[in-house]
Amino acid sequence: MKKEIFITDYNCVTPLGFDVTSNWNHLVEGKSGVGLHQVIENQEAFYASVIDTEKLEEEFKSNFESQDFTRLEKMFVLSLKPLVDKHEISEDTAFILSTTKGNITLLKNQTELPEGVYLSKLAQKIADYFGFKTKPIVVSNACVSGVMAIAVAKNMIQTGKYKDAFVIAGDEVSEFVISGFNSFQAIGTEPCKPYDKNRNGINIGEATAAVYITSAPSENEKLRFKISGDSAVNDANHISGPSRTGDGLYASIKNAMTEANITSDQVDFISAHGTATIYNDEMEAIAFNRMELQNAPLNSMKGYYGHCLGASGLLESIISMEIARHGLLIPSKNFEETGVSQPLNIITENQSAAIQYILKTASGFGGCNAAIVLEKC
Repeated sequence: MKKEIFITDYNCVTPLGFDVTSNWNHLVEGKSGVGLHQVIENQEAFYASVIDTEKLEEEFKSNFESQDFTRLEKMFVLSLKPLVDKHEISEDTAFILSTTKGNITLLKNQTELPEGVYLSKLAQKIADYFGFKTKPIVVSNACVSGVMAIAVAKNMIQTGKYKDAFVIAGDEVSEFVISGFNSFQAIGTEPCKPYDKNRNGINIGEATAAVYITSAPSENEKLRFKISGDSAVNDANHISGPSRTGDGLYASIKNAMTEANITSDQVDFISAHGTATIYNDEMEAIAFNRMELQNAPLNSMKGYYGHCLGASGLLESIISMEIARHGLLIPSKNFEETGVSQPLNIITENQSAAIQYILKTASGFGGCNAAIVLEKC
């Protein structure tokens, strides 16, 4: 019998707040971090979800002595510290970092590669600061990275390689990222509307998130969610476009639910990827219907946080667990009229619900797809 693995603690740093409580309170109020921001000099402002740098610096200085950290690294440290303060780091503790671009801003105006731009160096710097004793693990697989990092931790603990794990995920809004998505003509001209008939593209966001994962939770943990199933499948459809039939996402969900030993009727809530691009939302709707999940309450958090790339899967998993803890479904912000060909039960207002099983999904460039099932214990 496989060892049971649990998430027992988490934290996040986002435009809606520097801890989980402030984020949750703002979400209940319907507040969004998305607004107009001048990211690229001499170009028009984009809708994005961006952390106030002055507030970030103030928060960092009030908690830490002056350190040689980049802006993103400060976000990582702030999100992870509350967990490290409460849970011991041992010789058998894994440290896993999820990101898509890391310190990409260090490349600006450089003729040589700065050492900090390497993801392995970024992970090692954070690990050394907190005193991790094992070699850091980096998960960088496009936009499924955050969900996959949870799965990697679960599977490595189950094999006996580690006893527990700290997982962090993060990316920041940068000229590089905005330029890349703009070249695809994927940037929305207004706050994004996942699954809506009038959606016209994504908003980029930034955040860091952290979770503590263990096979031996203590009895005094304030929360406990079992990672009941996971899967990642690459459908190799296209370098950027999702499979039109949802093959990879369908297979990921099916595998994760099979491992969790649950049926579609038992899924109480779906935290979907929902980027508000035409093909992604349609693909998800097809995959969910193929799995007979069209009646499960569903939302996308992109209307609140934008698309936080490597952080999105972990951040949205944390918010999903908060939704289950509070028994309150949060609406998919900005959704008004269905714009996908298959039916979905999209949440449109705050509503009370008893939630035991959560399905969290993610999809990304290169045909990658991932899914995890979280069970409230």
